[in-house]
Amino acid sequence: MPELPEVETMCRGIRPITGKRVTRIEQPPCACRPCTIEPSAKTMHRRLSGRTVAAIERRGKRVMIRFDNDARIVIEPRMSGLVLLSDPPGVDHLRLRIEFEKGDTDTSADGPLQLLVWDRRGLGTIRLLSHDEYETRVNARLGEDALDISQQELSQRLRPSNRPIKVALLDQNAVAGIGNLYAAEILFVAGIDPRLPCKKLTGPQWSRLHAAIRVVLDEAIANEGSTLSDGTYRNALNQSGNYQNLHRVYDREDETCRRCETGTVRRIVQAQRSTFFCPVCQRRSGVHASLPSDGRQTRGKNATATT
Repeated sequence: MPELPEVETMCRGIRPITGKRVTRIEQPPCACRPCTIEPSAKTMHRRLSGRTVAAIERRGKRVMIRFDNDARIVIEPRMSGLVLLSDPPGVDHLRLRIEFEKGDTDTSADGPLQLLVWDRRGLGTIRLLSHDEYETRVNARLGEDALDISQQELSQRLRPSNRPIKVALLDQNAVAGIGNLYAAEILFVAGIDPRLPCKKLTGPQWSRLHAAIRVVLDEAIANEGSTLSDGTYRNALNQSGNYQNLHRVYDREDETCRRCETGTVRRIVQAQRSTFFCPVCQRRSGVHASLPSDGRQTRGKNATATT
């Protein structure tokens, strides 16, 4: 966490700074573990003061603030990072503050708009990159974004691998944006055993997998991501997401499957990460009755899956 839906929610939440002119960039005092900031906040201020935010963009799990000179501040929240406009969970873990000139149409009485980067564990990264640096250090190293990848490209990138499909979906060089939580949810919707090697997936399974990626990610974005039990993830207005209430298998070990109503959600460990799945709906061979072999999705009596 955060994964693609949470990062997309952050991006949508901070888009009000688009068109704003930078007046100040600073690194607030923080006695906690430092996160990576390159170059220093002081250098960022010197290079970007007076520059205008041209767009808010996302690449995989990264928030990107693009300026009018095509430079980008690329923020990778990783495990516990947040990008906010106001009301951080606390001041002790603020990592970067960007202030903007107040425009003629702004009505806030609280001074200039600001962008805050907060990171409790200090595992995230904040980098100012030129356009060329972004292309070589970020764009060229990531696979196609999970919301944009075609079924053909998805299978071409993953099919040669002998890795379990769940593990392969976490490879950001193959497909960017899917993390541990959403990989489990996607494979459940697709009716695919997470232990199945990529080489053994059939054509209909690749079709269902591609469709499930879009179903799950779109649904999670619409619900502004998942706030788990630790409460760390918040949207740009410091509000929790809602998708955790719709999880089909993630963190539901030993609970009855909501689709088949006969299976019990299991938890296994793959690549040092927890994987949750229903052994009835995600059987190693054959297709559950709610998952026609042509790749369409259907709804069980109490299922939350949608198309």
